[in-house]
Amino acid sequence: MDYKKAGVDIEAGYRAVELMKEHIKKTTRPEVLGGIGGFSGAFSASAFRNMEHPVLLSGTDGVGTKIKLAFLLDKHDTVGIDCVAMCVNDVACAGGEPLFFLDYIACGKNVPEKIAAIVSGVAEGCRQAGAALIGGETAEHPGLMPEDEYDLAGFTVGVVDEKDMIDGKELSDGDVLIGIASSGIHSNGFSLVRKVFEKEMTKEGLSVYYDELGTTLGEALLAPTRIYVKALKNLKEAEIRVYACCHITGGGFYENVPRMLGANTHAVIHKDSYPIPPIFGLLQRKGEIEEHMMYNTYNMGIGMIVAVAPANAERAMEAIREAGETPYIIGEIKTGTKGVTLC
Repeated sequence: MDYKKAGVDIEAGYRAVELMKEHIKKTTRPEVLGGIGGFSGAFSASAFRNMEHPVLLSGTDGVGTKIKLAFLLDKHDTVGIDCVAMCVNDVACAGGEPLFFLDYIACGKNVPEKIAAIVSGVAEGCRQAGAALIGGETAEHPGLMPEDEYDLAGFTVGVVDEKDMIDGKELSDGDVLIGIASSGIHSNGFSLVRKVFEKEMTKEGLSVYYDELGTTLGEALLAPTRIYVKALKNLKEAEIRVYACCHITGGGFYENVPRMLGANTHAVIHKDSYPIPPIFGLLQRKGEIEEHMMYNTYNMGIGMIVAVAPANAERAMEAIREAGETPYIIGEIKTGTKGVTLC
């Protein structure tokens, strides 16, 4: 008896690491010390030595049940982007720059090519965010997970000078809310998605082309989460003060928007101020989902919201466009009870 016969292939693990290295190299930053393979990832503090009061920020998340679609379509090179996005977008909301990322993959069986494909997505997400992929872990769990399944999670550490933190305390009546377009459903609410499209949850069903989507159902659902780090960085470089910022994730508008507000400020969002991607209309009709539940579960086409002074709104829109994102003026801040109104 040996470890391989017990279900854990150490040699496959070594091969997976070798296949990962080409992707990891694309994420390197000058502050990275050493390479992949050590017991820890090392990152020099020189990244923030010129800050007055550096504050470390962290974020951790996974991909959720969206990962089931990757299994069904046997497509594993995009869920890593989702994993990174869910972490770095949260750090960016506080005004932070993501510095580095580590991932964790638990699998029933280590298939090196599949693990490398997953990590290629993680590396691409890190590249988009400007963060270094400095380590991770692949754990083979025979008997605990089916051989063809895996789960993916990760975490990021970022930094911001305390004076540049975005905390909502400077919000005031009349500030403009700018929404930045999402790529679709992103990585939240997929348990409901899979229930609504239960009959389509096969490789054949997900490969059906929908005219209203302009793509197959699987491609629309698996579209990776947008990473908004560059957009926030552009705003900072343009010297546009962002008073508040919100990442629209699980809980949709009703749960997440109030999290960005200061005391005695109320957000008013106009639902007709931007185009809603067709995947949400299809999901709502097919599942007979009430509108309030849609906005309480999904991003409905807006992945991030920033609040700026009215005088800076047009410059902010231009800075966001220069980052490759699509912005819309979707509402404003009013004095009132902390909360959000969608009208």
